[in-house]
Amino acid sequence: MQHDLARTVAVLALAAAFSGFASPSRADPLITQGVGLSSCAKLANDLKPSEGLNHPPNYLLFYWVQGYVSAANIFLLNEYTNYVDMNDVEANTILKIVFDFCKANPDKKPISAIDKFIQDAKKVDAKEKDVFNPWEQ
Repeated sequence: MQHDLARTVAVLALAAAFSGFASPSRADPLITQGVGLSSCAKLANDLKPSEGLNHPPNYLLFYWVQGYVSAANIFLLNEYTNYVDMNDVEANTILKIVFDFCKANPDKKPISAIDKFIQDAKKVDAKEKDVFNPWEQ
């Protein structure tokens, strides 16, 4: 068991060392700038909603949207004492909304579709006593 662990650590260390010698390549914009700010013209060609979360651009978009909606919920809670239930943020729905929006609006950014999704989403009311501001100064 200890030998297997040592071998695994050694292999991982070698892989990390060799990856540093790889020729520099341009980073994927979906990773470096956030998929929500990418061009709809490009994203519409990259998304494949029928493949669900089995297609990398699809899951990059969906996971980005989850983070964006979570951040929006902090604002909504503090401003309006309501929030979007994250259980209502479903992968197939988000992929279809963004794909359709980007196909129809190649000159825009997918974040516009997500902002509309948040605006139109059914909100859950919270009691003001349950709302907090983690950055209150």
